[in-house]
Amino acid sequence: MITKDMLIGDLVRQYPEAIRTLMQFGMGCVGCPSSQMESLEEAAYVHGFDIDELMDSLHKTIEAK
Repeated sequence: MITKDMLIGDLVRQYPEAIRTLMQFGMGCVGCPSSQMESLEEAAYVHGFDIDELMDSLHKTIEAK
């Protein structure tokens, strides 16, 4: 299950198909060291996008797999 407080590093390890969605939201550095300790909600704030939109997109990506 994907949650707002999930670390990006954990998300990518558990759901590698989520990388494309993260990149579409402007997170081109999903493998960088800082992303390993950053939550999805923190990333949304830093990158200036809506966390609910990201969560919807991630859930759709995971369900499509």
